[in-house]
Amino acid sequence: MTHQYLANERNLLDELIASVEADRPVALITVVKAKGRFAPVLGQRMLIWPDKDSTGSPTLGQLEPEVLADAHQALADRRSRLFSYEEQDGSVEVFVEVLRRSPTLIIVGAGHVALPLAQLGKLIDFEVVVLDDRPHFANQQRFPMANQVLAQPLAETLRHWTINSDTYLVLVTRGHTHDVECLLEVIDSPARYIGMIGSKRRVKAVFDLLTREKDLDPAKFDRVYAPIGLDIGAESPAEIAISIIAEIINVYRGGRATSLAHALRADRRLPLHPARVEQKGS
Repeated sequence: MTHQYLANERNLLDELIASVEADRPVALITVVKAKGRFAPVLGQRMLIWPDKDSTGSPTLGQLEPEVLADAHQALADRRSRLFSYEEQDGSVEVFVEVLRRSPTLIIVGAGHVALPLAQLGKLIDFEVVVLDDRPHFANQQRFPMANQVLAQPLAETLRHWTINSDTYLVLVTRGHTHDVECLLEVIDSPARYIGMIGSKRRVKAVFDLLTREKDLDPAKFDRVYAPIGLDIGAESPAEIAISIIAEIINVYRGGRATSLAHALRADRRLPLHPARVEQKGS
C-alpha cells in the first residue's frame, strides 16, 4: 500500500469518527465486490453526508452518479443497504453503512402520561428529554430514567432547542393554551415526528385557533399526529404511552400500522374511545 493510500484511509477514518462523535448523520460506502474493469476499486471506500461534499472517491466512471444517488437515498431513509451494478465490461457491489444520530424523544409536559412514556422511550434506546415549567413535576427524582429533565418555560425552551430530523416531539401538556404555544414553535421544524395529545374537540380547537389567529396554512397540520398514538383504543396513561411509543416506532422504522390521527382524518365519525361507545350501547 502506498503512503498516499494510507494517508487517505486515516483521513477518512478521522472524519468518520468526528461525525459519529458529533452525532452527525454519515454513511460509509465500501466496494465489497468488483469484477472486470472495476476490479481495481475493490475495497475502496468513501464517506457521504446530507449537507457536505463526499470524502474519498472510488473510480466508478459513469456509475458514480448512480452510486452516490443510491447512497444518499439510503442515508435519507436511515437504512444500510447493499447495491449491485453491472455493465457490459464489469460489475460492482457497494455496501452503504448508515451511521445515524441517536434519536431524541422530547416529552413536553410531565404529567401522568409522561412517566410511562419516558420509561418506554429509554427501553427503545432513545435519548429522553422531559420538559415542563413546573419543578414539582419536572425533576430527576420523578424521571430518573431521562437523560435530561428541564423545569423551564415550554415555548421558549423549544424555540431555542436544536431540532433535527432525528427529533421526536410529543406534546402532552396540561392545556390547549400550552399546546398552541408549543405547536407554533415546532410546526415548521425538521422534527421527524410531532404528536399532540387531546380529544378530537381539543385538537380541532388548537388547529382552528392557529389557523384563525396565527394565519397558519391548515395543510401544515397534516404532519401532526393528533389525536396521538396508534388506533388501539388506549385509555389509561400507560396504554396511551404504549400507543404513542408504538406510533413513534412505526414512523422510525417505516411500519404500516394505522395512526389514530390518520384514521380520524379518513372518517371523522370514528369514536376516539371505541370501548366506551360499546358500553353505552350494551
